[in-house]
Amino acid sequence: MPAYALTINGRRHTVDVEADTPLLWVLRDTLGLTGTKYGCGEGVCGACVIHEDRRALRACQIRIADAAGRSFVTIEGLGARKLHPLQQAWLDVDVAQCGFCQPGMIMSAAAMLAANPAPTDAEIDEVMSDSVCRCGTYNRMREAIRRAARAGAGGNGKKP
Repeated sequence: MPAYALTINGRRHTVDVEADTPLLWVLRDTLGLTGTKYGCGEGVCGACVIHEDRRALRACQIRIADAAGRSFVTIEGLGARKLHPLQQAWLDVDVAQCGFCQPGMIMSAAAMLAANPAPTDAEIDEVMSDSVCRCGTYNRMREAIRRAARAGAGGNGKKP
């Protein structure tokens, strides 16, 4: 079995797994980064969203062989030093109910704000509709994203 090197949250890792192992399972089972969730395994629900160059990607759809040599950020790396403005807004607005989808939702919102620091409600709804929240907290998510945008969550995506 070949070894694959990649960078996760700024830290280099080498993993020995089968070439077709989804990056999601490498993150969760091999590296112990369980913030990225398994939802559908089809790239539809958004529970496994991570970033590459501040772009949202579905970790369940990336084979480790294709991830080799690349750099990714998970929910654990988004607010590694201090809560990201989105994470703080999520808490302030009390977005989570069950919480399962929240890491993917936050990562999707962070990628959106990195590309568009002042989205309209329609733009927020369009981006967030690509992820499934069983509890239906979309209105609170929209409010949290608005708060984070006002707090400067756009730009480099890492503002305090």
